[in-house]
Amino acid sequence: MLFVLFVSGQLCFIKCYMYEYKYIEYLMTWTEAQEYCRKNHTDLATVTNMTDVKKLKTAKQRPKWHWSLPGLSFIKEEAYWSYGEPNNHQSELCVYLRENLTWVDDYQYCTMDQRFICYNGELKTPLNWTNAQRYCRENHTDLISGRQQLDQLNKTWTDNMKGKLSNTATRVFIGLFSDMWAWSNESSFSFRYWDPQSDRDKSCAVLTNKGMWSTDDCSENRPFICYKDHVILIKENRTWEEALYYCRHHHHDLVTITNMDEQRWVQEKTKNASSPFVWTGLRYTCTLGFWFWVSDEVVHYKNWASPGQGNECDMSGAMETGGEHKWFKKHDEEKFNFFCSK
Repeated sequence: MLFVLFVSGQLCFIKCYMYEYKYIEYLMTWTEAQEYCRKNHTDLATVTNMTDVKKLKTAKQRPKWHWSLPGLSFIKEEAYWSYGEPNNHQSELCVYLRENLTWVDDYQYCTMDQRFICYNGELKTPLNWTNAQRYCRENHTDLISGRQQLDQLNKTWTDNMKGKLSNTATRVFIGLFSDMWAWSNESSFSFRYWDPQSDRDKSCAVLTNKGMWSTDDCSENRPFICYKDHVILIKENRTWEEALYYCRHHHHDLVTITNMDEQRWVQEKTKNASSPFVWTGLRYTCTLGFWFWVSDEVVHYKNWASPGQGNECDMSGAMETGGEHKWFKKHDEEKFNFFCSK
């Protein structure tokens, strides 16, 4: 099931560092719109988080498990399913905790009001899964997501709290869900922003007048939104300096990552890399003793796997292609794939 966003109105152009959206006023079918975007831009618009939703406002695949928290990958081996679960993986569904803190997938209870846990670990007043997600995003961070957060919950909850869970709320929603939707560019972003009052029984997604998502027939003629990617993965193994010269000669520069949204956009591309790490534009200066971006951006946002230790001369920053996509300090002469900005 492919994913496109439609919106009505005048031509809209939104630019950001990693990518930009272009609103196209021509009326086309979904297939025609996809062909147009791929020919003239990069692809139909991909939405990864609430920041993108705000910017948008001014082929059917097997269901996949996703964490509600954007940028957090679901790792099958870390799942803590109850015995016999998941047992309903062919339907769109959500996950709740049992009293022993194991996971159960379900379709029926997703639309019913159940207690839920936000990222701060507190039980909340019953809501259905979609409204629980919205509540947590508006008032906290998101629904509790990731094995690390759930393990922490297990450690901090007392036996009294577990008893309370068992006696008053046998089903407690967490931020794990499965669906059949996929983005046109085949990225695996888990962010969803469905309008709870809208239909979801058609094959293509559209924007409602509230800036949320509904569905429509793919054969309808609608305006559409493309995006133009400003980041490219070069699948050639080069030293950091060779990568720098390549990007500056063929594109713009080695990529700069200044916030979590940009981190998510770049790390999605690492799944296509052919090396265990991918060079970025992060560099250490021995003369001044600090890390900097070659684009002259100050290093405010950081995603290091571990703090620096000892002599960091002749070191540059690379992102791991697996795991949590943390940054690692690597010697300049090592050879990896690299990211260029355009």
